[in-house]
Amino acid sequence: MEKALTLLLAVVLLSLGHTDGEENTGAAVKERTKRQIPKTVTVTTILEKPFAMKTESDALEGYAVDLLSELAQSLGFNYTLHVVKDGKYGSKDQEGNWNGMVGEIIRKEATLAVAPLTITTVRENAISFSKPFMQTGIGILLKKDAAAEGSYLFGFLSPFSKELWIGIIISYVITSLCLFLVGRVSPCEWTEPASEQNQFTLLNSLWYGVGALTLQGAEPQPKSVSARIIAVIWWVFSITLLAAYIGSFASYINNNTNHTPNIQTVEDLLRQDKLEFGTMSNSSTFNFFKNSKNPKFQMIYEYMDKRKDRVLVKSFSEGVQRVRESNYAFLGESISQDFVVAKHCDLIRAPEVIGGRGYGIAAELDSPLIRPLTIAILELFESGRLEYLRQKWWENTCSTKDQTGWAPVQTQMLGGIFLILGIGLALGLIVSFIELVCKSKSNADLQKRSCCSAFSEEISLRFGKTQSSEGVEKDQKSPTSNSCDEVKA
Repeated sequence: MEKALTLLLAVVLLSLGHTDGEENTGAAVKERTKRQIPKTVTVTTILEKPFAMKTESDALEGYAVDLLSELAQSLGFNYTLHVVKDGKYGSKDQEGNWNGMVGEIIRKEATLAVAPLTITTVRENAISFSKPFMQTGIGILLKKDAAAEGSYLFGFLSPFSKELWIGIIISYVITSLCLFLVGRVSPCEWTEPASEQNQFTLLNSLWYGVGALTLQGAEPQPKSVSARIIAVIWWVFSITLLAAYIGSFASYINNNTNHTPNIQTVEDLLRQDKLEFGTMSNSSTFNFFKNSKNPKFQMIYEYMDKRKDRVLVKSFSEGVQRVRESNYAFLGESISQDFVVAKHCDLIRAPEVIGGRGYGIAAELDSPLIRPLTIAILELFESGRLEYLRQKWWENTCSTKDQTGWAPVQTQMLGGIFLILGIGLALGLIVSFIELVCKSKSNADLQKRSCCSAFSEEISLRFGKTQSSEGVEKDQKSPTSNSCDEVKA
């Protein structure tokens, strides 16, 4: 027993020692990482909304500034932040010299670059990047009126949803069938089935339903109470649908048409000749199309290269301004375009995003800062701080002012009128059978026969079965009562 207790105590002490060792090791690694980072770090950035912007007091604010503050607090370093002198991200000239933020890092004018700097193969060979703090791609920025769809061939169907159109067609067919049945069953509509022609044939019933839907009316006019119930309910249903259609169609024309982009992919850009399109010169977007083996992307590059003096811009803000002032589509970072669209309600970004890539924090090649920065970025991501910063700086100011406020009318929005139509059709059928029962009972009393046999005979006559000549002669000799007057009375 003593040996067992001794063994158990030893295991517990070893496990506690192992746990403490792990904690001490983790703390030691974190402490060692902090010691590797200089106490003061020089950081370069670029003026690009919403990553870095100047305030009225000439200070800097934006997503990149907040991200840098979070990293400094997490890793325990101070920093001095300045804007890149030449206002460029970083590209290599023909002599192999780098400009922009990349050049400042290579020349040791800055320790880090915290900005929307795209991670590319060429830059990765010259400097080191952390793991991406934001994912992006290449989008197409357009002006809404320049990108608006002209007219749809079947745009007149848009005010109602597909489900509602199907419901209307089914309701029309069922109503026409009910009118056809009532026209045969009701003795007020078809008094003498043996010799009189029924006015509510299937074709006439269908035609009557169309006339009500178009508010034009159609012959024949119902005479029985049951047929009139169905006719009135169908007219109410038709008027309600027409009012809903007119309201929704007016809203569709005024609000929705101007917000439907005609250009949704880079292929659409190639197929049209209304808009010129381009990107920033010597940017990662331009190099993406230049180095791509995709034939469509190569055509984009050839178009821009042949017209580079006309379609290439020097900065992102210049590209946005050109989109707003002329027939021009701007190819650039989708994340930056989303910010512009959120602030300028006259712009729109096409749905397609190509060439997915990320923004990373840059340092000199093989810098010991990269690993701790990557770990800190992952911690910010897992804690939700990066998402909070994204929502903070990409707040959409057009969400309340520029919503279309339009959507196709759904079936549930008009569910009440469908319910009323169903009740009206059921009531009309019930009343028609009551009318027929009243006539059958009256004939049975006059002919001294059972009511059931008289009712069966009426049903046989009204649904295509031929009555015997003896029965016809008997009917001709026997007086009949006006059951419709009895029902009305």
